[in-house]
Amino acid sequence: MKNEVNRALVAKKKADILLGLQWGDEGKGKMVDVLTPKYDVVARFQGGPNAGHTLEFNGQKYVLRSIPSGIFQGGKTNLIGNGVVLDPVLFRKEVEELSASGHNVQEHLLISKKAHLILPTHRLLDQANEAAKGKAKIGTTGKGIGPTYTDKISRNGLRVGDILEGFEAKYRQARDRHIEMINGLNASAVAKGGTAVSMEGLEALEKEWMEAIEFLRGFQLVDSEHFVNKALDADKSILCEGAQGSLLDIDFGSYPFVTSSNTVCAGACTGLGIAPSKVGEVYGIFKGYCTRVGAGPFPTELFDETGAKIRAIGHEYGAVTGRERRCGWIDLVALRYTIMLNGVTQLLMMKSDVLDTFPVIKACTAYRVNGVETRDFPFSIDENVEPVYEEFPGWQTDLTHCTKEAELPEAFINYVNFLERELNTPIRIISVGPDREATIWR
Repeated sequence: MKNEVNRALVAKKKADILLGLQWGDEGKGKMVDVLTPKYDVVARFQGGPNAGHTLEFNGQKYVLRSIPSGIFQGGKTNLIGNGVVLDPVLFRKEVEELSASGHNVQEHLLISKKAHLILPTHRLLDQANEAAKGKAKIGTTGKGIGPTYTDKISRNGLRVGDILEGFEAKYRQARDRHIEMINGLNASAVAKGGTAVSMEGLEALEKEWMEAIEFLRGFQLVDSEHFVNKALDADKSILCEGAQGSLLDIDFGSYPFVTSSNTVCAGACTGLGIAPSKVGEVYGIFKGYCTRVGAGPFPTELFDETGAKIRAIGHEYGAVTGRERRCGWIDLVALRYTIMLNGVTQLLMMKSDVLDTFPVIKACTAYRVNGVETRDFPFSIDENVEPVYEEFPGWQTDLTHCTKEAELPEAFINYVNFLERELNTPIRIISVGPDREATIWR
């Protein structure tokens, strides 16, 4: 009997995790879409609508903010997990855009009752917080993500499940508390010579928000932790989709210039209710170079024509915000660090084709901190961190015409082999374009 139980436990499916290893914008949306045919369920486990996943196929471009990227593969169940913060207004717009293009979102999407709601006053709080910081502002998207997670941790948040009973009173209490906080922050901002955040228009925002809450009630609201574990017990395969990137993790990222949630692998456990023992493959996504949005340290950032050229060729602008992304060479010190934190088992290399025309490719293999060289990611990456580079000859070939590994140029293969040695992890997929078909498996 004991052996039979052991065999049954071993046979159960495990949840695979796909996440970004840099500062976000690595191309997670495309890879989830590419991998989804292997899975029964795709589940988003953290983040909010500031994280846009861009997908392109059949000549169409789509940007997802909160809905998992598996929504485009028919018959798959998609789940917004408890670790996500949800803006009902933006969610409604996202659903309506997808519905207009022929995708039945309501039939294939589940939403966790434990996911927290972004209120209209959360957005105002976000703006007021930034204004009060003056020159020390972090550079948030202003979508209310940080204040919503703050309310969650301080036990003042509203959750999706709250809309089912007694919601109006709970909402008024939260709103009034926020207004008092905004008034205090406005006073601080004005005292520093800044501008107060206007409360005009809040009534109209609330009306639109409440209409979106009613729209949200039309979806399947579930106890997501039970759903995912019962799915695994029923031998269903699950792909957990992360947002942002590991270097923006609230604990391990470039603090305080980080997001407000755990973007690393462990965030899938807390953001979906999956035990660590139930984690299977961990897919880590990285670009052939590096980008970041907003303020914060960036050791390999390029301020010259090379950085501008990478931005132009790679179309490096925010999918949701449209903000210009800062660009630089690939940082292997940071990549080794995030691979370690996440327990990455397979690497997926994105946007290699962006570097096709460069005669020389550089890779940061170490940092020089106060004159001392290190291969370890330090406590703080400030102006005292100097990148140490190795240079490689460019491949000077249009990779977008390659459809299999044998067609890739020798210089590029040599570079990929170097990356695998440095990162001690296999690179299983190479993306050579935005379309789902522009994917080479190794």
